[in-house]
Amino acid sequence: MPASIQPASWRDLNAVRRLEQICFPRDMWPLWDIIGVLSLPNIVRLKASVNGELVGFIACDIRRVQRVAWVATVGVLPEHRGRGIGAALLLESERQARMTYMRLNVRVSNRNAIHLYRSLGYQEAGMWPAYYQDGEDALLMEKRVKY
Repeated sequence: MPASIQPASWRDLNAVRRLEQICFPRDMWPLWDIIGVLSLPNIVRLKASVNGELVGFIACDIRRVQRVAWVATVGVLPEHRGRGIGAALLLESERQARMTYMRLNVRVSNRNAIHLYRSLGYQEAGMWPAYYQDGEDALLMEKRVKY
């Protein structure tokens, strides 16, 4: 069964928290950050569900003055990867954000995610040294969006 993409809300707090724990064990957001991303304005927040279970999540911070949407987090549960869910979340967030540019950071070691982003038109735009808590660098990627 294909995943359905829908708006996420505070009602998804526990499922998003679980997804963060599984997908980002080294970089999991604190509870307050998850609450914020699920409730603050100017955030595109979407979930991917299969059989009523949240299996993917994306949140983008809209910065209208700069015409940029920053992908704050995007994750898909490991058992649901490779099915186009991450791509669907990214493409729908681009459509809803309606910004000129989409930007995101990704661990330089996360080759699968980097491959996905490149396949969707994201390009390397810089490096943020020692961005992650364990000292790993982040690759800054950017896409000019046509909407």
